[in-house]
Amino acid sequence: MFSVVFPGQGSQAIGMGKEFYQKYDLVKNYFKEADESLNFNLSNLVLNGPKSDLDLTENTQPAIFLISYSIFNVIKKEFGINLNKGKFFAGHSLGEYSALACAEYLNFSDTIKILKQRGAAMQNAVPKGLGGMLAVLGSSTENIENLLQENNSKLNAQIANDNSEGQIVISGKVEDLNILGELLKSKNIKNIKLPVSAPFHCNLMHKATVSMKDKIKNLNISNGLNNLISNVTAKETTSPEEIKDLLIKQIENRVRWRESVLNMIASGVGQFIEIGPGKVLSGLIKRIKKDVKFISINTEEDIKNINI
Repeated sequence: MFSVVFPGQGSQAIGMGKEFYQKYDLVKNYFKEADESLNFNLSNLVLNGPKSDLDLTENTQPAIFLISYSIFNVIKKEFGINLNKGKFFAGHSLGEYSALACAEYLNFSDTIKILKQRGAAMQNAVPKGLGGMLAVLGSSTENIENLLQENNSKLNAQIANDNSEGQIVISGKVEDLNILGELLKSKNIKNIKLPVSAPFHCNLMHKATVSMKDKIKNLNISNGLNNLISNVTAKETTSPEEIKDLLIKQIENRVRWRESVLNMIASGVGQFIEIGPGKVLSGLIKRIKKDVKFISINTEEDIKNINI
């Protein structure tokens, strides 16, 4: 039994998907449709850069989706491998939209447009330089939650991503993260500031929630082919209305990736197939459960290793 998972921000690279773009008309058509849907030359940015523009959240989110969706459909339509036989689909943050599109809850054009809007809303929710994110390594979620609770009178910070055993990401204002970083250091807990321009998945994103609420509510979400594991609950859902509600909540809420993977494994999943640029999720899954099978699909050669 397998699940299909899709990466989020941080997996982008100039030239991602180029091999598929050059070889398959199917992929060229997706790139063309992306450009037309956005009225913006995303194709050229993905293939040629510059990286500074690709790294802008409003560009990163549709770009990663474009590559994940393209690879998924090459596997399905060119290689005849039906990944929709998977028990669950899940994605990390924006990757949840890739999961929804590949499981046919959302169509391609609507997905790429909403991700461009979502990226812009999240980027603009907090003035540049005011917020940030801090990776905490080698500590438990419970330990960090207790620490934040004990110090909530002097700093406002929240767990944004519960990624894996010993890898937690915290969002907040830069000044609060500086205080927290020193506090963690005093307890010999390793922490690293992440090179991001906004504090995602925390209450500082409220402006983005307000901006996106009606846009998400107005999305045309159909009944999909696979059960979705939600970032917000770490549980499965198939209800279009519930999915809309969870996508709105996802903007300010924690990405419960560790719990999501553990819940999928508890439901009988023994293999994870990561579709999209990079291998971030496979690395996290390995940390969560060492003996589970996983594979990352970035190249045509990788597709030959799929065994389902």
